[in-house]
Parts: sequence; structure tokens; C-alpha cells
Amino acid sequence: MPWLELSLVVRTEQQPSAEEALDELGALSITLQDADAETPDEQAIFEPGVGELPLWPMITLNALFDAGTDRRGLIETLGELLSWLEPAQVLFRDVADQDWERAWMDQFKPMVFGRRLWIYPWNIEPPADNDIVVVRLDPGLAFGSGTHPTTALCLEWLDSLSLAGKSVIDYGCGSGILAIAALKLGAASAVGIDNDPQALIASADNAQRNGVADHLDVFLPEDAVAAAAPAHPAPAALAHPCASPADVFIANILAGPLAALAPTFAALAKPGAPFAISGILAGQQDELLERYAEWFDELTFDTREDWVRISGRRRA
Repeated sequence: MPWLELSLVVRTEQQPSAEEALDELGALSITLQDADAETPDEQAIFEPGVGELPLWPMITLNALFDAGTDRRGLIETLGELLSWLEPAQVLFRDVADQDWERAWMDQFKPMVFGRRLWIYPWNIEPPADNDIVVVRLDPGLAFGSGTHPTTALCLEWLDSLSLAGKSVIDYGCGSGILAIAALKLGAASAVGIDNDPQALIASADNAQRNGVADHLDVFLPEDAVAAAAPAHPAPAALAHPCASPADVFIANILAGPLAALAPTFAALAKPGAPFAISGILAGQQDELLERYAEWFDELTFDTREDWVRISGRRRA
């Protein structure tokens, strides 16, 4: 069905009341974007601190309503709820119906990482070639398709390893792409952890699609304790042991959590285990290299565009 989009430009201090008013009017979704997105000094917001909601000086709120919603009624009611609102601030646009996820998937093409690892969208049949490793993927609502530089860096790192018979932990598994790639590259088992329940659903679904569901376990961080059956007692620093320490550890999240979780990650990696972390903006790596040097050796970093991957080996 088609939709009616209402757009409203407000100042930062007006955003909470405007968003509350749109929600009260029954908006099906509300998105925020920089109203001055074309200006050269626009600042991207990648990683707000805990409890922070950094916004731009001028914000465009886009709210979706059913196509038949009365436009005049929306303006009048908004005016009653927002004393500062001028009718000229409100713009409407008809939005045609389409399957947004599938429209995005139409632009998702096969990609190669390293020597032999290929990521294919689920709706494209890969060639029958024994010399390549293929992961069939439908990202769904979770992060991770291989198109982002951090995911690409992690996939190339996995392809460079000898994973036969190894156990792998993928922290921040998203779509499951890294854990599944490790299994397709020969790993015996993998554990995926993510704080988004949708990510666990997407990971399990993609594992089923790739025929590795029996070798992948997924957990929310808080559920990992109950599911754990570690072969060795977990170190006290391990906040949520999901399994025995792994032969290979990888995490693609953000620099802040990577720094905070360093002791946990160290406890999740066996002595000598190769590890990689990404989701790091260029310029953030020095602090993390210093932080991880307490537990990891052979630390190096690689960059792609504005993003960094740090890799190394758990100190024996």
C-alpha cells in the first residue's frame, strides 16, 4: 500500500516535543536526519556515549502515515500540540509502496574476500566450483552483508586463517556473516553473541540457509551464562562466559564497547588464539592497541576507507 510522508524541520530543542506529537498522531515510523545534510561541515554521528543523544542543530523529522490520512487534520492537530509550529513548516509527500528490503537486496551482488571466500545474496545461485567457499546471505534486519568496510576486513582476515576443526566466537554477530563464513571455511563450531534479538534470528536463519545451523549457537550476552558449559572455570574478568574459550575470536562492534570488553574478550580466547576486532574509526586504533597489549601479542592494524581492523594473538 502507498504511504503519506510528513516532513517537519525543527531545531534540536524542539525535536523531543515534535517527535512525541507525531507519535501521538499515530505515525507508523519516525526517522531523523540532518536538515543541513548538504553543507560541507556536516558531522556524522557514529558512536554516541551511553545515555547521549547527539543531534544536529536543525533536524528533519520524517513520519509515515497511512495514505488516506487527512492532511489538514494532521496540520491542525500538530498546531494544537506544538504552539510554535507554523503550517508552512509541514510538507507532505506520497510514497509508493515497495518491498524495501528486497529493493536493497537487488543492489546486493556477489563479492569475493581474500582468496576463496564469496558472499552471495540468497536469490543468486552461485557456480558449482569446488575451489571457492560460498556464504548465502539474507541480512534481513541485522547488520552485516560484507558491503561495509569493517565486515570486509573481518572476512578477509578469516579467509587468511587455517580454520579446520577450530572453534570460533563471533561477538556482535549481526547477520551471522562472520560466524557462518568461519564454519564454511572449515571451523568445527561457532558461537554468535549479539545484544539485538533480531540479529540472533537473522544469524540462525542464515546458518540454516547455509547448512551449518547444527554448528552455530547464538546468545544474547545476558543469556550466555545460563547456556554455558565451559570446560574450564571462567576467569573472574569474564562477564558473561558463553562457552569454553575459543580457538579463534572475532568482534565487529564499535570502539567504545571494544575497549570496555577487552578483559572479557581476552577470557574468551584460548592462549595463542588469533583474534581480530573491528568497527574502529581511523584515529581510534592507538588507544585500543595500547588497551589490548595487556592480553594480546603481535598486534597490527589494517585500514579500509575510514575504518580499521586490529588483529593479533592471545598471549600464551
